[in-house]
Amino acid sequence: MRKINKILVANRGEISLRVMRTAREMGIKTVAVYSEADRNALHVRYADEAVCLGPAPSAQSYLLGDKIIEVCKELNVDAIHPGYGFLSENAQFAKKVTDAGLIFIGPSPEAIEVMGSKLAAKQAVSKYDIPMVPGTEEAIDDIPEAKKTAAEIGYPILIKASAGGGGKGMRVVENEEEFEEQMQRAISEAVSAFGDGAVFIEKFITSPRHIEIQVLGDQLGNVVHLFERECSVQRRHQKVIEEAPSAVITEEKRQAMGEAAIGVAKACNYYGAGTVEFIVDENLNFYFLEMNTRLQVEHPVTELITGIDLVKEQIHIAEGQPISFQQDELKINGHSVEVRVYAEDPKNNFLPDIGKLITYKRPQGPGIRVDDGFEQGMDIPIYYDPMIAKLVTHGETREKAIERMVRAIDEYQITGIETTLPFCKFVLQHQAFASGDFDTKFVEKHFSPEILDEEFTSEEQKILAAAGVFLLEQQKPKHQIAESGTGSVTSNWKNRLKHG
Repeated sequence: MRKINKILVANRGEISLRVMRTAREMGIKTVAVYSEADRNALHVRYADEAVCLGPAPSAQSYLLGDKIIEVCKELNVDAIHPGYGFLSENAQFAKKVTDAGLIFIGPSPEAIEVMGSKLAAKQAVSKYDIPMVPGTEEAIDDIPEAKKTAAEIGYPILIKASAGGGGKGMRVVENEEEFEEQMQRAISEAVSAFGDGAVFIEKFITSPRHIEIQVLGDQLGNVVHLFERECSVQRRHQKVIEEAPSAVITEEKRQAMGEAAIGVAKACNYYGAGTVEFIVDENLNFYFLEMNTRLQVEHPVTELITGIDLVKEQIHIAEGQPISFQQDELKINGHSVEVRVYAEDPKNNFLPDIGKLITYKRPQGPGIRVDDGFEQGMDIPIYYDPMIAKLVTHGETREKAIERMVRAIDEYQITGIETTLPFCKFVLQHQAFASGDFDTKFVEKHFSPEILDEEFTSEEQKILAAAGVFLLEQQKPKHQIAESGTGSVTSNWKNRLKHG
């Protein structure tokens, strides 16, 4: 067992702040790393120490694993928390961290490697009685043979990149005539995105729901699950709204999925926080999809219904301590909903939007949590994921959590850029979402950009009101701004920046 006294968070934005806040509560010092584009970022100011890694592009900064390890040695860091994205699921980086004598706050490099390949993951869990989508067990590149396999499985089928994620290298094939073209496209996308053209074929589940199970494992062999999250509302195969628990999963099904998720974790001797993802059909049959070997973006909804600080558990597990609770001690408390606030224009096919946050006012009140990494006046950089914040609500029931979210969205004032907030409000107020009768095709079935135009007048009034608030603040004397806590003129954070 090794005590962690200082953590470097190898990430940026809201997840860096999220990890650092828990570390501070635990009396652990923190080190931020940043690119030149993030010099004035909130996570840089919050950390005890901060180090510039390089220019804005992530390949020249946040992905420089060797440089991050060097910084750890220079500053006597004990452990690295990778957050999510960037190097979080890079088995080679995790191995370099441990080889350098540092603690990687995550699973073993071997577990990351196995679960990083969809084919290897399927093979690893095959010894456990876990439902799998019918399909090939190995990569396939022979088109005539692949066509034969597809016919045996039955159309529609799904061609997927083994190393894929985020919808890349994924093609739905409705019939044999379009098979060859779609397979070539899938291979091309896989090579371009992941440097690995391996693809496999599986049955395409119509009307699928995307439901995942949060798991925690320790280095003593204990594994628990923390119930499910519903993640079916997506655009471009990427999640936008998540909730816990699911509106349709029964207690019996929840237990079965939880046990299956624990089996997946045990198949690769998993420790740390991880998520087992399942595809669920219209009859609530579930099939193993993949395992994400890191903390998920949507982890707050699980924290709010369980009362468990997942980052704190991650740190204790990395130190060699056992999980702090037993499975039978966990209970679902109420309901939680999360919307991802992206700098994207829903009226323009969700294309990213960049610019300055002219107005940025967070919603407040009971049951509202905002995880973000921005403040008013900051620019949204073009180099990284366009997520501004995660807005999370909690209520005694699903209906109350949704009502609270609608109120929070109405209070969230953001001008200067387009965001996904209007789209999220539309989803929450749609009958299909309210009833729980929806799947991953929600956007395709129910949304069109023109729908948001119907609420333009009220949105325009909100923007004008927010602009008025901003102008009033600009007219305040500078000492008033400082006294109200919205300025940073008294901050000495720059004195703690090192190496640039």
